[in-house]
Amino acid sequence: MSPIAVQDGKASVNGLQKKSHVTDKVASYLFLHFSGYQAWTLDQIKQYHAPVMSGSIAAGHPEIEYPGIEVTTGPLGQGIANAVGMAIASKQLAATYNREGCKVVDNKIWCFTGDGCLQEGVGQEAISIAGHLGLDSLILIYDNNSVTVDGNIDACFTDDTSAKVRAQGWHVIDVYDGSNDLAGILAALDEAKLVTGKPTFLNIRTVIGHSSTKQNTGSAHGAALGDDDVAHVKRTLGFNPDEKFAIPPKVYEYFAECKPKGAKAEEEWSATMQVYSERYPSEYRELQMRLSGRFADDDWQVRLPKKEDLPAAPQPTRKSSGIVVQALLPTYNSFVAGSADLLESTFVSFKGQVEFQKPESGLGDYSGRQIRFGIREFSMVGLSVGLAAYQKGMFIPVVSTFFMFWLYAAPAARMAALQGLRFIGIGTHDSIGIGEDGPTHQPIELNSYYAALPNLSLCRPADAEEVIGVWQLALSDESADTPSLFALSRQAVPLLEGSDRSKVAKGAYIVYGHDIEPELTIVATGSEVSRAIETAKVLSSTQRVRVVSMPSQKHFDAQSLEYRQSVLPTTKSLVVAIEAWSSYGWTRYAHASCSMHTFGYSAPQEQLYEKFGFKPEHMAGKIDAWVHKWQAESRLPSVGEFDELLLGYAQH
Repeated sequence: MSPIAVQDGKASVNGLQKKSHVTDKVASYLFLHFSGYQAWTLDQIKQYHAPVMSGSIAAGHPEIEYPGIEVTTGPLGQGIANAVGMAIASKQLAATYNREGCKVVDNKIWCFTGDGCLQEGVGQEAISIAGHLGLDSLILIYDNNSVTVDGNIDACFTDDTSAKVRAQGWHVIDVYDGSNDLAGILAALDEAKLVTGKPTFLNIRTVIGHSSTKQNTGSAHGAALGDDDVAHVKRTLGFNPDEKFAIPPKVYEYFAECKPKGAKAEEEWSATMQVYSERYPSEYRELQMRLSGRFADDDWQVRLPKKEDLPAAPQPTRKSSGIVVQALLPTYNSFVAGSADLLESTFVSFKGQVEFQKPESGLGDYSGRQIRFGIREFSMVGLSVGLAAYQKGMFIPVVSTFFMFWLYAAPAARMAALQGLRFIGIGTHDSIGIGEDGPTHQPIELNSYYAALPNLSLCRPADAEEVIGVWQLALSDESADTPSLFALSRQAVPLLEGSDRSKVAKGAYIVYGHDIEPELTIVATGSEVSRAIETAKVLSSTQRVRVVSMPSQKHFDAQSLEYRQSVLPTTKSLVVAIEAWSSYGWTRYAHASCSMHTFGYSAPQEQLYEKFGFKPEHMAGKIDAWVHKWQAESRLPSVGEFDELLLGYAQH
């Protein structure tokens, strides 16, 4: 069984995530059909696995854009993390807005899961943090059939799951014959609704492929039963084996109460909201604003310091990001900020913050908007997907860790991008400039993945002014459906004379040498932009040089051809890139690069920049020699003539 999250018992289904397993997904689509979703006709369900282009909405894994589906999960284990994020959202909203006699947020998150998801690390991370937080808004139902594609899980998994989850702070209910003991299941569900102080885990043992000749086998999980076995199941259970897509009227009669029950619940909630609006008008206005997907009803940008008010002394861009955090997060309740064990290093702590913790812990309460995710990067971002999906736009999660450890979080970031759910990711210590932590912590290749990821904005600002710009970009209406990831420096960088927050949205712009018709253009990102400017100043091969800052390749690619050629005139000027990451991707924008070609090293950051060839004087020498070569050729490089100017330098 794959994770399905249902908010408050409505037929609102979170994405399913089981390899090749048909029955759980079709069953979910059927429940949407039975409970009254007009889009989910029986004809739609008959098109299961048909191409979406043909008009089918019954995809192989349910997808967020279709009615009743709350999150696309697909990859195993992430649905549990999404459900925990939804449970955090529910508890936080209730603690923030509920008043005596006016519970405007009062729901449970129901998540159905299976064997594979409980083996995945992200599922275990999420279960651990849910238990720590005491999320009694969460009920996790485990279809424990002990079979995966490879067969019985005894070959690979012999955990005492109930004991393990109980040790992680959950209330556990066991049902030992889930294929026959309907009364036991109903009693367990009723008990789960009443549990307080802990999340609830229902371990329901079932028989996969019940009544089939393939029951309790891997083939019942991963392959169709076939016509003969389907007929056998129907005969065994008392149905006509010759009928297909036959649904007895009693089924519709049983589900007929769903729509009026839902309408009654909505009517009661609307009445509660009316009373709430009269008693608590300011809270009501804010809640309505957030329900509409907006985080501010004022000009939030005026809270950001102007360039002349930014620190004049060099400082890390991670610290500059902290300026924005302090300016915005205390004011707007939509922001929930946290880190994987690095709150102080990533500068996402804000003044007057309350930690999101169970009240009896003494560490905070459920109104808190500061979350300590622990050392759980994958689950941290999976939870943020659930927060963002609870009611789109109601929460803007700000999640952070060292940039290198966004590798751990990458699968969840991909799912956020795929679903158009906004979070703001902070990735600090973004280069070899982190120094003594060594090559394990020094990302030289990770940018290539995030730059290639559709619908995610990877931004690497050069200074404090550009940091303001990337935050503005991430919070703009144009980015409402796009997660952003900022790669920020640990080492100090100067405030550049030519930096301009208003130009960051262009993706790249001229930061030095504005009035020059260039013979050479240097393009750089992040902490290397100031080094590029220093390099330009000591070149001997040409004085006609400009420097371009490129905080976002994706946004630059979206500009007109005229603008792109005006900034990077690759048909008129030699173009060289400077970046202390891999050169992968730079062939689209430059004729050569000064880049990394090996893993980092453990040493102070200035020694590392010198060791790997990024000292301005050294780069100037390499670039001068390269420029002279092409001056002698009297032409510009062609496709395939890209030069790696630091290749082989400082290998170890």
